[in-house]
Amino acid sequence: MKKIINQPANFVPEMLEGLLKAHPDQLAYEEELQCIVRADAPLQGKVALATGGGSGHLPVFLGYVGRGLLDGCAVGDVFNSPSADQMLTVTKRIDGGKGVVYIYGNYSGDVMNFDMAAEMADMEDIEVRTVLVRDDVASAPPEEAARRRSVAGMIFAFKCAGARADKGGSLDEVVAAAEKALANTRSMGVALSPCTVPMAGRPTFTIGEDEMEIGMGIHGEPGVKREKLQSADQITERMAAAILDDLKPQAGDRVAVMVNGLGATPPEELYIIYRKVHEILSGKDIAVHRAYVGEYATSMEMAGASITLMRLDDELVELLDHPAQSPFFVQI
Repeated sequence: MKKIINQPANFVPEMLEGLLKAHPDQLAYEEELQCIVRADAPLQGKVALATGGGSGHLPVFLGYVGRGLLDGCAVGDVFNSPSADQMLTVTKRIDGGKGVVYIYGNYSGDVMNFDMAAEMADMEDIEVRTVLVRDDVASAPPEEAARRRSVAGMIFAFKCAGARADKGGSLDEVVAAAEKALANTRSMGVALSPCTVPMAGRPTFTIGEDEMEIGMGIHGEPGVKREKLQSADQITERMAAAILDDLKPQAGDRVAVMVNGLGATPPEELYIIYRKVHEILSGKDIAVHRAYVGEYATSMEMAGASITLMRLDDELVELLDHPAQSPFFVQI
């Protein structure tokens, strides 16, 4: 293991301490460093949004706490769920009297702890609604979509739900915005190398120097197939085809595109992927309304990328275009 860290056990708290000291005008914490909230929380009269999950994925999850996005985030250890108590602490701190929406990935540990937090919040007279992110087409077929895991598509849910809340939407309207965004969002990824969890000190999996795994999850979950490394265009064509077959956009549709690096992929390579995605969409008479190319949901130092498409209508365009700002995401 070769990392710029101190003691592995201090990786998460020292990261959080540095983050909070770098952005005191935007972020604060409640009771413990793992309970990150907007510096101006709670915003009275506004529906609050919260997420949470394991560390190791920056900017996900805590990177989207900010204006027009989320109000709080519970932070777990690397690839581990935060506790129900931490999520409850965040919930209580951000509640502005209009309820709280949980938006997070469909992983068993997160589901269990967030459900417990929601039950405890109910005893505190805080209404909580949950929206699960299931955008990874590689993790289950369409008829079993409820089993799908999440990839970078959750950022579109954060963005659209956050915009609706920022515009003064009700609890039902904010939930509907998140669910509509996700119903129109699909993702797929490819991994070229493993990553190393500091406390483990060894790679999460092994893969040959000349191999890739199509459809691998952001924790190293198995993908669709492991095979010889192909060209950028070939990889992009395969991921785009799987997404388009599942999403089924029509000629004349508009989409938002996210080409996301998993932590160790140069931006130059991501733009090569985007070039091919744009070519494929143009060939189908599908217009790109907004493109996001960069690192939005990583997996430590894993090499690879994911592609996410969100089909848009006038409402989703309005929500997507709404201004937002966090330490990791700025849209004016």
